[in-house]
Amino acid sequence: MASVTYTNPEGQQRTVEAAAGDSVMETAMRNGVDGIVAECGGSLSCATCHVFVDSVEGGELPGMSEMEDEMLWGTAVDREDDSRLSCQLVLQEDTDVHVRTPETQV
Repeated sequence: MASVTYTNPEGQQRTVEAAAGDSVMETAMRNGVDGIVAECGGSLSCATCHVFVDSVEGGELPGMSEMEDEMLWGTAVDREDDSRLSCQLVLQEDTDVHVRTPETQV
């Protein structure tokens, strides 16, 4: 089983279990994690699931596509070197991911 730890802008953390093959965004939405809006539902057309990836243990995340890279220029909070769209972060078995959510998504 994979897990995702979400840290909000105030520093509060929440760790949830995730199924391999699910995205960081799907896991957040399924578990009511605040800070990820996901207006497009994961179709890579909005950038309201922006996160900052702090660490990945026990596996790898998919590389960034050209489309994701373009979408990150439209985030509500400026992108950083560790910015990703959580809908594109598909989890592998036994992967532990730590992400921070921005102050706002819209």
